[in-house]
Amino acid sequence: MEIRLLRYFIALANSQTISEAAKNLHISQPTLSRQLSELEEELGTQLFIRGHRQVTLTSDGFFFLAKAKEIVQLTDKTVANFQHSEEVLGDIHIGGGESDAMKIIAHSVKQLADKHPQIQFHLFSGNSEAIFEKLDDGVLDFGIVVDPVDKKNYDYIQLPIQDTWGVLMPTDSPLASKKKIQANDLREVPLIMSQQAIRYGEFSAWFEQDIHELDIRCTYNLLYNAAKMVEAHVGYAICLDKLIDTYHSHSLCFRPLSPQLTANLYLIWKKQQVFPKAATLFLRQLKTDIAKDN
Repeated sequence: MEIRLLRYFIALANSQTISEAAKNLHISQPTLSRQLSELEEELGTQLFIRGHRQVTLTSDGFFFLAKAKEIVQLTDKTVANFQHSEEVLGDIHIGGGESDAMKIIAHSVKQLADKHPQIQFHLFSGNSEAIFEKLDDGVLDFGIVVDPVDKKNYDYIQLPIQDTWGVLMPTDSPLASKKKIQANDLREVPLIMSQQAIRYGEFSAWFEQDIHELDIRCTYNLLYNAAKMVEAHVGYAICLDKLIDTYHSHSLCFRPLSPQLTANLYLIWKKQQVFPKAATLFLRQLKTDIAKDN
């Protein structure tokens, strides 16, 4: 399968018309139609539903679109890193969830960008599951994740910051009058919990019971939408403290858990990863910045 065909497929998926896609690609409509039909034949599945005026993706088409974009992105990234110049250049791809740890990364990015302005940084936001997947696929160079870390498959630097778990709730909630939230406070109320926290069972010990026995009304992977659910009084969101300032909402408040439950944060990358020069310099810069602060 040629990269060129993937670019054709992405162009048609974006424009949804053969004529516009062909025009943007500078090829004829019959050529584009024939190439995409051959792609469907090679894959053994239908990617498009061809209408009178436009085409739409099938379910297999949507799945293939996501994979095609990752492959093209990885190809472009690899080619860019082999471009030679007297300047250090290249692309550095960093993924992470919503975390105050990005301040540490941002400081090192600024230091490196000042020295080597030809380096371009690309940020991807997602939960830990998405970060691990894109690291494994080679789409990301580095990921920022919270405990637990698979130390068999990834090298890592523990970042000099900790997040504290607590509860996001409406200010008019009965629990808002408490300075700290204990397990008994949450056993009979509707909860909104992180999918990752549920998957790895990190709260079972704190609750001293199986968390699946709790009233979990909703799960989330990033907190912004979960905060909207809290504002609508769907439930109490168990989340990390340093994310709350993002929302600047007078209708919500945060209370830490008691006993305290914290999360360490790490920058991770694949074991035995061979980095291009730009990524190597970033890692060296981050280690230097962390050492200065300690």
